Amino acid sequence: MTRPYRASTHEPRENGGRTQPPDDFDVAELLDGFAAFLGGTANVIMQLSTPPVGYGVVESTVDSGKVMLHPIKRLRTTVTYLAVAMFGTADERSDYRAAVNLSHRQVRSTGSSPVRYNAFDPALQLWVAACLYWGAQDMYERMHGPMDEATADAFYQFSARFGTTLQMPAEMWPADRHAFAEYWAKHLAATTIDPPIRAYFNDLIDLKMLPRPAQLAFGRAHRFFVIGLLPQHLRDQMGCAWSERDDHALDRIMRAVGTTQALLPRPVRLLPVNAYLLDLRIRRRLGLRLV
Repeated sequence: MTRPYRASTHEPRENGGRTQPPDDFDVAELLDGFAAFLGGTANVIMQLSTPPVGYGVVESTVDSGKVMLHPIKRLRTTVTYLAVAMFGTADERSDYRAAVNLSHRQVRSTGSSPVRYNAFDPALQLWVAACLYWGAQDMYERMHGPMDEATADAFYQFSARFGTTLQMPAEMWPADRHAFAEYWAKHLAATTIDPPIRAYFNDLIDLKMLPRPAQLAFGRAHRFFVIGLLPQHLRDQMGCAWSERDDHALDRIMRAVGTTQALLPRPVRLLPVNAYLLDLRIRRRLGLRLV
């Protein structure tokens, strides 16, 4: 059993010459909170596989945002970003953008950096947004089967929020799914994982930020899901083997998870994304730090 969803038959809107999803498009029908746990690390690897993003994270001097030092806080800020991008109001997205900007101001290359980078570079933000969209669609289809064309188009246009919630101008988002496929193929083929970034990725995959008992209990399963959810090009860059048998096993597991998720009430199915959005709203009301 899957959770079928069909987008509204209402006509898409035009905004500044660009197609927008229908007003009644319900993105919550296409998201599963548990998918953020299963696919999160693989998506981080995709994002950081372009060297300016990878070195920007590895060289960052913002200790409060380092997953190896503060894994719980990093999980909160990352999932909150996804929540506010997908479900937040315009004011909430604006406030979270301002909070993230305070941290991003310190993320820029130095004279000793192997590559030049700046966290405010909209081209890098486009790549990060592209990874988030590609990963979200991939997870949905692995768990529930392909989207119909209208739904896929609406979800694609809505997903520009992954970038526009920061500094990426809306016009940078590829115009349609065909244009995105060309962008994705070109930029994915250009990704490279240098040894320092590969070492960082392996620490993430092996859960080195967690206590040793957690590493031993969950590390092997975590590695299976991370490697399985990477595009083949990045598996090759990581030097990781993946067999047809592995692929069939992952497919069966993802369909089983999707079947289970489809049976859950929406508030339960969206956990923890909706919980982090509530946390953001409480923090805004109390005047607490958002990031």
